[in-house]
Amino acid sequence: MPLPDLVDAHHHFWDLSVRDQAWINGPAMDPIRRDFGPADLEPETRAAGVTATVLVQTVHDARETPEFLALAQGSRLVAGVVGWTDLTHPAVADRIAALTEAPGGNRLVAIRHQVQAEPDPEWLLRPDVRRGLAAVAAAGLAYDLVLVPHQLPAAARAAALLPGLTFVLDHLGKPRIAAGQREPWARDVARLAEHANTACKLSGLVTEAAWDAWSTGDLRPYADTVIEAFGPDRLMFGSDWPVCTLAATYGEVLDAARSLVAGLGGAERAAVLAGTARRLYGLGPA
Repeated sequence: MPLPDLVDAHHHFWDLSVRDQAWINGPAMDPIRRDFGPADLEPETRAAGVTATVLVQTVHDARETPEFLALAQGSRLVAGVVGWTDLTHPAVADRIAALTEAPGGNRLVAIRHQVQAEPDPEWLLRPDVRRGLAAVAAAGLAYDLVLVPHQLPAAARAAALLPGLTFVLDHLGKPRIAAGQREPWARDVARLAEHANTACKLSGLVTEAAWDAWSTGDLRPYADTVIEAFGPDRLMFGSDWPVCTLAATYGEVLDAARSLVAGLGGAERAAVLAGTARRLYGLGPA
């Protein structure tokens, strides 16, 4: 009998000798201020039974994505890459085309920008950004949303304006789990989910909770909210490794995710743990 399909739809690699990761700063981040690559991840995914992964950009540097694509081309594990390009550049469509034509370009599945770092809460609605998002859609790619709760209303409006683009919300939109705060996040994430061209990653929960004292019970109200809002066919598991290791091991993150979807039917659990990622990111069959 074949093993169940399991896709980790969100993880990172970085090599600090190639480029700095300026966001890894302060004593609390010291545990992950080192290099992380395939040799570090593969023992974790092998032990967990992961069949495919999606490698996600970390910095706004045009050189990173071609490197990730070349890595994916030679990998049996990395089935997709969420890359970066400057959405506001006049030649954004040409730049996306160049990425898809580069070595490993067939592994490019989405584009992402750290919207969470933009001071303008409506950055996604700027005309130049919307033009870039339209180019992403025209290329047949998805767009990953990494943002914070007060930026969710703009994301919902962007999804309404660009119905041909699939928006994938990373980390549930970073609700304030450690503070036990659910509103207005729950209301706004539900409004985003009203748009059929949106999906969500069940990822990043443990690092939004209290790193040294979280429990699955702390995560459950937030997971239940997105399960109800998006449904299993628009929800996908992601480890957010190695960032997750600030609060949990790879296995603990996966165990928590499985516990959070345990109340779903078998086909629904399979969607969250593999099927949704394969379908929305076009990863193909296991």
